[in-house]
Amino acid sequence: MVPPLSAIIARLRAVGCVFAEDEARLLVDAAGSPAELDAMVARRVEGLPLEHVLGWAEFCGLRVLVDPGVFVPRRRTEFLARRAASLARPGSVVVDLCCGSGAVGAVVASLVEGVDLFAADIDPAAVRCARRNIPGDQVYEGDLYAPLPLGLRGRIDVLVANTPYVPTGAIGTMPPEARDHEPLVALDGGGDGLDVQRRVAADAPKWLAPGGHLLVETGERQAPHAAEVFARSGLEPRVVSSEELDATVVIGVRPV
Repeated sequence: MVPPLSAIIARLRAVGCVFAEDEARLLVDAAGSPAELDAMVARRVEGLPLEHVLGWAEFCGLRVLVDPGVFVPRRRTEFLARRAASLARPGSVVVDLCCGSGAVGAVVASLVEGVDLFAADIDPAAVRCARRNIPGDQVYEGDLYAPLPLGLRGRIDVLVANTPYVPTGAIGTMPPEARDHEPLVALDGGGDGLDVQRRVAADAPKWLAPGGHLLVETGERQAPHAAEVFARSGLEPRVVSSEELDATVVIGVRPV
């Protein structure tokens, strides 16, 4: 017998789920049987992220598949995805670096018809997941640019990288859902949170087409430092933000 919705809400609320009502309805809709529903609620109560329990996350209106152990796309990152899409045109070469589930690349491809999309991530689980969300033959496993086809050098129009940017010392303050169930490699950005962004920016001019754009998400207080990193790498930086989504993106342009 299916438990009353109110009982599920009460279980979720008891463990601190802020949006218990919404989560309960999603779980009920997703479950194929009372037994499956009970198991799903139990996993959520144990602290597994809702998206890992459901197997998907809503992102820019898309249902993006998210496997257990894979970084869950945040709502704030919708700002990054839409900014990247605004800079792409039909036929643009777009690369989703540090792609995780492939959510950002999937959104760009859904909003801009005919882009030539590539993606890469160092985490094998993320790569397997991304291949379910975007064309699998163009998702590569490896460290940053290393696995990308060499034919892309100097041809990328939009390079979007949702790099890890949480300072190492702040990992312990993150919600348990993130620090216990998402890969550290997708969270830890080094001492000041900018280690991976430095590496991405340093090689970006070699891979971007003239006039091509690099976009990264970062923290509001980190943004001026990230912009300096871009400038030292030969990119022309600017910072854009969304108050609604509490999101900050640094955009760098390779001079023509």
